[in-house]
Amino acid sequence: MSRVCELTGKKAMVGNNVSHAKNRTKRTFDANLIKKRFFIPGEDKWVTLKVSTSALKTINKIGIEAMLKEAKAKGFYK
Repeated sequence: MSRVCELTGKKAMVGNNVSHAKNRTKRTFDANLIKKRFFIPGEDKWVTLKVSTSALKTINKIGIEAMLKEAKAKGFYK
């Protein structure tokens, strides 16, 4: 499975490793993802999602149902 947040669409970025001698080699910066179970009271069921930690903070702030509604509108969640 790809390392993509299911609610925000965050994924890996590409950058450079820079050594002390300023040699540059390509590397990836992966999204900070965790696998988490959420209870959705409107549907009365548990859902397991792979979310970024910044999305988790947003869920704590606005709630899981509002976050799912926003993700569906943007096309990240089915």
